[in-house]
Amino acid sequence: MITRKSIRLATLGCKVNQYETQYVKELLERAGHVEAGPGEPATLCVVNTCTVTHEGDAKSRQLIRRLHQDNPEAAIVVMGCYATRDPEAIRRLPGVAQVITDKTRLIEELAPHGVTDDGPTGISRFDGHQRAFVKVQDGCLLNCSYCIIPSVRPTLRSREINDICDEVSRLVEAGHREIVLTGVHLGHYGIDRSKGRPKAEWVRLWHLLDRLAVLPGDFRIRLSSLEAAEARDDLIAALARHPRICPHLHLCLQSGSDRVLAGMKRRYRSAGFLERIRRIRAVLDAPAFSTDVIVGFPGETEADFAATCAVVCEAGFCKIHVFSYSPRQGTSAAGLPDDVPPAVKAARREALRLLEGELQERYARSLVGRVLDVLVESDSPLRPGWVSGTSCRGLPVHFPGILAALIRRRFPVRIRAVEAGHLVGDPEPETLAAAPLTLERRPTRLALPMLPAQSVPLVHSVP
Repeated sequence: MITRKSIRLATLGCKVNQYETQYVKELLERAGHVEAGPGEPATLCVVNTCTVTHEGDAKSRQLIRRLHQDNPEAAIVVMGCYATRDPEAIRRLPGVAQVITDKTRLIEELAPHGVTDDGPTGISRFDGHQRAFVKVQDGCLLNCSYCIIPSVRPTLRSREINDICDEVSRLVEAGHREIVLTGVHLGHYGIDRSKGRPKAEWVRLWHLLDRLAVLPGDFRIRLSSLEAAEARDDLIAALARHPRICPHLHLCLQSGSDRVLAGMKRRYRSAGFLERIRRIRAVLDAPAFSTDVIVGFPGETEADFAATCAVVCEAGFCKIHVFSYSPRQGTSAAGLPDDVPPAVKAARREALRLLEGELQERYARSLVGRVLDVLVESDSPLRPGWVSGTSCRGLPVHFPGILAALIRRRFPVRIRAVEAGHLVGDPEPETLAAAPLTLERRPTRLALPMLPAQSVPLVHSVP
């Protein structure tokens, strides 16, 4: 007989979902719930679902069924994008007691479980992670033809800067040394708060960075996914003037074919995307770029895919997240014939995977001799007695050390080699015992070059 209020939480999907699950966990803990231990049945299960692809839907259903099987007496509460998109399908699954379709009402929806609005805004720790994700905005205003997310998160909401600063300070106090700013459409942070105001009163992402960059404590800041259109000169200048912000940008490409980009209803073409990459490189010192690419969009030809590979090479991405196109009911692209066979999509994914390996190796070798700021996160798989961590430029770095003594600490590490595709190095000896550790120093070039007249414009007239 289960007598205490024990909970089990499970998450699928993006960084925003992972943040929101931690938020729910802390709400429930304040209401007296305790996380169930391994093998212990829970009285309440919370599932945060994803619906970006058909696979996300299927994994969400499988997860709910498995939780019901392992926790037959538990009430299952389901939230997330799949719950919003198809709540009736969720309600038919075994064990589901409640479906939350509006995440802005989490406190009200969880009130039957004792949750009240009497705690801090946001989270105070990020369990299971050395780096902490902080959600700063929600909602997407775009209408990309393949994407279901604007229909399940349609309202743009940006958090107050003071609330975000308070949350980041709590996370740093809890021991997190990297803060990853995330959102459904991160680059649109502040648009809703700036609408109707004179430009001098606008609040945008670079204003938030200026505030976070001067908070006390030993931590660094990383931006998650951005649209190239939002990598504006104001934002890049903020990265350049604050060494605390990692020189790593994830700019979503999706395709290098202008014809496919038009079909996707993306806001740029390949020339404009590459021009933005060039402008960033002119301001930051050896920045790292990562991206997302969709293969097999309806009508994508071999020539279209070749164009994507060409843009990927010219951009010099060090990491590529590759997805096969998955039609989503309710999007405009869902009515197009999905005429790229699965085998062709798989072949294109593999080709991009191989290309990613080559580009990552090239970028990694360009970092040999540099001193990188590395956050220690785990034991190294390369050899015993070594640790592994994430560098300021996003690539993992391996170096000698004992995890118990170094975990969650940041070290300047001089890169001496690339071994089997991995960066390896040695911590700077004079900083091993230093606390707090100094940030990596890198050249700052604040003067932004003039945008060539023939460049394709990327930035729209929004605040």
